[in-house]
Amino acid sequence: MLYKAFNQLTIFEGLNASQQGLLRQYFFACECSGNQIIFEQGEPAEFLYIVIEGEVAIRFKPDDGPELIVSRIKPGEVFGWSAAFGSGTYTSGAVCTQSAILMRVRGSDLKMLRENHPETGILILERLASIVARRMENTQDHSQVMAFLEHGLKNGVKPIGG
Repeated sequence: MLYKAFNQLTIFEGLNASQQGLLRQYFFACECSGNQIIFEQGEPAEFLYIVIEGEVAIRFKPDDGPELIVSRIKPGEVFGWSAAFGSGTYTSGAVCTQSAILMRVRGSDLKMLRENHPETGILILERLASIVARRMENTQDHSQVMAFLEHGLKNGVKPIGG
């Protein structure tokens, strides 16, 4: 099932067999039950996630107010992108709102992919930048998001707004 889902995700669409095989080494499936916390705001940002089935709520707790649900992530969508930016911690928390199947990849593996297989690594980063740009309310510029991803992966620095 994961193999089929992998091939149907927009982020992997149009990749050749070699690129898909390379990427499959880094992505792993995980299952979550309803109300299961995936990560909390402020925890080390280790994984980037893609929802295969189910739904994940992204929660943000401002210093001066109650926790807010800022987004609901559906199948095919990505979350936890602080890990891809090389940020030290997640800027929001994530919880499954129902049973879910996710794929995850370590941010450090994305960095290694970019360094060792630049063509595939940059292609995935470009696709990730497009996804992130669509989610960012104040940023419509794909090239700006791509620059943040490149800079974060090279330097491990948290971007503004990430």
